[in-house]
Amino acid sequence: MTTQTNMTDMRDPDGSARESRSADAETSPFDAPRGRMRRAWRRALYVVLPLAAVATVYFATRDPDEGAADGAAGHNHGAAPDSARAVMLSSEEAQRIGVTYAVAAVTPLTREIRTVGQVTFDETRVRTIAPKIDGWVERLHVDFTGQLVTAGTPLLVLYSPMLVTAQEELLLAKKLSADVAEGSDDARRSAQELLTSARRRLAYWDIPASDIARIERTGEVERALPLYAPIGGFVVEKNVLQGQRIMAGEALYKIADLSTVWVEGEVFEQDLSSVRLGVRAVAELEALAGERFLGRITYVYPTLDPETRTVRVRVELANSRLRLKPGMYATLRLTGDGNAPALSVPRTAVLSTGERHLVFLKRPDGMLEPRLVVIGMASGDRIEILRGLAAGDTVVASATFLVDAESNLGTALGGMGNMPGMDMTAPVNRDTSPRPK
Repeated sequence: MTTQTNMTDMRDPDGSARESRSADAETSPFDAPRGRMRRAWRRALYVVLPLAAVATVYFATRDPDEGAADGAAGHNHGAAPDSARAVMLSSEEAQRIGVTYAVAAVTPLTREIRTVGQVTFDETRVRTIAPKIDGWVERLHVDFTGQLVTAGTPLLVLYSPMLVTAQEELLLAKKLSADVAEGSDDARRSAQELLTSARRRLAYWDIPASDIARIERTGEVERALPLYAPIGGFVVEKNVLQGQRIMAGEALYKIADLSTVWVEGEVFEQDLSSVRLGVRAVAELEALAGERFLGRITYVYPTLDPETRTVRVRVELANSRLRLKPGMYATLRLTGDGNAPALSVPRTAVLSTGERHLVFLKRPDGMLEPRLVVIGMASGDRIEILRGLAAGDTVVASATFLVDAESNLGTALGGMGNMPGMDMTAPVNRDTSPRPK
């Protein structure tokens, strides 16, 4: 009986057999992983459900025409760009970040073109010194680059057999002219022609008239003769050493007169209508901060660079104090045709990104609305607005970048920062069930 009873209990589906399975389940090694998975799913639901609720509220309350309006904004210069939305700033917030306002007005506007230039030599005041005869350098008077010389300064002393021969011919012609002074007219005329020819030959070799007269007066042939600087300036190149043999036409020095210099800059193709000879120019240099040098455009190059779409212009500047040095960089301000009435705002009101130009319009309700504009010419502190604003509109004149950052932040939040349910903090896990050991 005992055996039969035990077998019956084991077969009973609701009896001891179930109790045995329950005991086995409580001690199963797979129970802990399944518990952790259930808790992970519960945490995920705590995050997903609020997000789903927010999305449902947003799409339920969203204006159905908003998408179409956003899509059309890129084709309307006056519409707000997709990356910015209207923003509201209190007077305290505006004051804290330095926001000021200005009114778009129609005023006379003088066009100013800004470009970067470089100081160069005035090519009309640069001279290369190249002797016209062969010879040897006996002595150098100007022996280093950068030396300042004046017109008539001896540069070097040159020995040349050709010069010696020419001096001898000069003295012979001089003696012959004296010998036939009492002779016939033809003899005197021929002797004078020989003397003139000898003098001319030396002059063609850049021997000054004073040296020729000295040779005639002394009657002595000089072994070496000096060569002189034809202009005053700085020696910017020196290619000769003492004792060197030189050939006719060889460039020994380059002298530059820096009392006048050029500043050459590049002007974009669209600005060429305002660039012409005589246009006033102001040059500012980093090396001479706070100083302005006045000049005018003296030349506009006849060709346009096909890669940069720019044309080179030349501005001539006086440099009597020799403070402008070739190689310096300068900012050129070219004043074009001006005083034409135009709708304009302060330059600081326009935020340019390279692809678009943006201003923030202050609406009657106080909202700052981003507005794409098309700009035109610019002066020192104002810029023309061709499209996007009307006269009398109030725009943000300073701290435009900070307002744009605030506007983009609102776009990143999707305009839902103040909606209920936007607290994205994960809920605290309140599961108090015992953890498996």
